[in-house]
Amino acid sequence: MILYNTTYSVALETGPDWLRWMKTFQLPAIMATGLPTGHKIRRLLTELDNGGVTYSVQIDFATLDDYETYQQNHANALQQRIQHRFGGQFVFFDTLLEEV
Repeated sequence: MILYNTTYSVALETGPDWLRWMKTFQLPAIMATGLPTGHKIRRLLTELDNGGVTYSVQIDFATLDDYETYQQNHANALQQRIQHRFGGQFVFFDTLLEEV
């Protein structure tokens, strides 16, 4: 299994709206591609006070090929949705992990 993790640091005042939007619009759109097998959102509990809240959005893929297909065909458009809605109110970085 492949785990695609994106860690977002979201402005504190934006956090509740961002989380609601991710659950209502973004994650359903990601799942609708038919490539992921599941997803989770986690909030970091151990972080420095940076004036924001940090979330880990985890998307599961059965194979590396499914992940690569997602990246090639869907990731940019879906990331642009977040930028359009919340641009300037968050920073993020991606991590790719493999279950061993």
